[in-house]
Amino acid sequence: MDTLSAVALGALQGITEFLPVSSSGHLVIGQHLLGWQEPHLFFDVCLHVGTFLAVAVVFRKDIVQLVMGGFLWLRSPRKALNPSPDPSVRIFWLVALGTLPTAFMGFAFRDLVEQLFGSLISVGVALLLTGTVLWLTRRVSDRPGRDALQIRWWEAVLVGVAQGFAITPGISRSGTTIAVALFLGFRREWAGRFSFLLFVPAVMGATLLEFLDLKVLPASEIGPIAAGTFVAAVTGYGALRVLLKVVKRGRFYVFAPYCWALGVLCLVRVWVM
Repeated sequence: MDTLSAVALGALQGITEFLPVSSSGHLVIGQHLLGWQEPHLFFDVCLHVGTFLAVAVVFRKDIVQLVMGGFLWLRSPRKALNPSPDPSVRIFWLVALGTLPTAFMGFAFRDLVEQLFGSLISVGVALLLTGTVLWLTRRVSDRPGRDALQIRWWEAVLVGVAQGFAITPGISRSGTTIAVALFLGFRREWAGRFSFLLFVPAVMGATLLEFLDLKVLPASEIGPIAAGTFVAAVTGYGALRVLLKVVKRGRFYVFAPYCWALGVLCLVRVWVM
């Protein structure tokens, strides 16, 4: 892979990983319409590391609180059952509960999802669905919403289920998780925070699985991969900041027309073929 291609893919990953337009869907579209080759597995792992770094920088305080909550719970497991638990313990448990269905669905439907990566029509339908879900958030954008200490355990699980469905190419992870959180009555800012706190264990688990499948990497690709990873981190940081501002202002639905247009493009391409 040359440096220019690596930088382009890094920028694509950084932008589409966080904006609710489906990074996996864009990759499939690029392969079918532009003749892109599937990135080397190690490069894919590094791109995920880059986007993870963007989340780690933006949500560094939340991640520290999440880790502290885990340690506090290990010291006293009953704290999570208290009527008024420590906020960090509460957040840790909400993220843990949301991660469970994601992990289960990822393992259970892994083979099926790999088949969908070869289907442009499934990506088109998924993008149309993503756009519709985003558009429906208009109805709940003015609600005051609730914070972490007011969220019930089953609501965290439902957001995790939404994240599990997002392993399907064309279904946006950030789009579905934030939208479901808004539908459930989460405060807008907390919906965005919770979505990306769920992203942390999900991307770490996926990266670990990919890392275990790695093979020998040619030394000539180290430079391009490093460049792509850096660009993914920088563009991801910018895209994440933009998304959080859009969510906070209650305008999450503005991404719906783009998803619809891209979905229609996929279906038209299949029909023409």
